[in-house]
Amino acid sequence: MEMRTRKALGCFVLLAYMTVYAMLAASLGVALVPVFPAWAQLIFYAVAGIVWIFPLKPLFAWMNRGQ
Repeated sequence: MEMRTRKALGCFVLLAYMTVYAMLAASLGVALVPVFPAWAQLIFYAVAGIVWIFPLKPLFAWMNRGQ
């Protein structure tokens, strides 16, 4: 597959993943608001804001792989 095609497809997958991840993380966060104290919510949002990148490492490696 050509590099340009791989990057375009990878960008589409990235945008789709980010949309789904953000909706799920926000939905889960809203469900936790009445249950957890403020400090626990802060930890949840901090972790959710960092963890999203780890599953994307293989995608980025695939997008930047040479012919």
